[in-house]
Amino acid sequence: MSKVAYVNGRYVAQRDACVNIEDRGYQFGDGIYEVVHLHRGRFVDEGLHLDRLERSLKEIRLPMPMPRAALRAVLAEVARRNRVTEGLLYMQVTRGVARRDHAFPAKPVPPALVVTVRRIPPYPVDVTKWTGTAITAPDLRWARCDIKTVNLLPNVLARQAAREAGAIEAILFDEATGMVREGAATSFWIVDARGRLRTRQLDHAILPGCTRAALLAELEAEGIAFELGEYSLEELRGAREAFLTSATSFVKPIVRIDGAPVGDGTVGPVARRLFDLFARHVHGGRNAA
Repeated sequence: MSKVAYVNGRYVAQRDACVNIEDRGYQFGDGIYEVVHLHRGRFVDEGLHLDRLERSLKEIRLPMPMPRAALRAVLAEVARRNRVTEGLLYMQVTRGVARRDHAFPAKPVPPALVVTVRRIPPYPVDVTKWTGTAITAPDLRWARCDIKTVNLLPNVLARQAAREAGAIEAILFDEATGMVREGAATSFWIVDARGRLRTRQLDHAILPGCTRAALLAELEAEGIAFELGEYSLEELRGAREAFLTSATSFVKPIVRIDGAPVGDGTVGPVARRLFDLFARHVHGGRNAA
């Protein structure tokens, strides 16, 4: 069966889908995107992702391409037409098609919307088989990383450096201060040498991760202590545990950083517990079977 995409009001075979060469997303990266996990036919944390989409669009002065209810219907229809119940849905909104000029079009044009979906394996069961390694890298991104823009070249280069090092992620840090920010495409957490669960506070330097937000809510509900704030590369390298969160990584333990083991190099008790906690969230929450 041919894959189906939604492109500017039409459902089309993905092999035939196209955008205008003067689309501002293509020429300037003038757009926003979101990726949502689809599990057993249900969009996980859909509300958080749509909230972040609206916030990001507002920050770059772009309107929603359609009312939220209509957008949710489009997302569901793309998943239905592709018969995907376990997958990742991608949506992208750009400022649309206009004569090439850095400033916004003098006469506003309709935002462009593209939605696609692809299958992924079911949610992992064994956390010991869901580990990865990482490298550290200077953060070369712009000053508004809180906006989920399609301008991802620094992230691409960081991920490529990780891949060439045999790792799955690059942990980005501020060269001036030596403080850790986040992964190239993930939120980053540690259990420090004193046993404190920590992740960086939200500001313009990191993306407000939806999986991060969902996990923080679960931690509060369970009464699990955590700290929001900066921590250094030195603290990272002395951590007992480390893990990533994202819509594609879920809760993913990192067992080696820059070739050195994190703690004893195995999945720690905190990451193991949070993996199980988030699995419950993905499967439908506290009342799920």
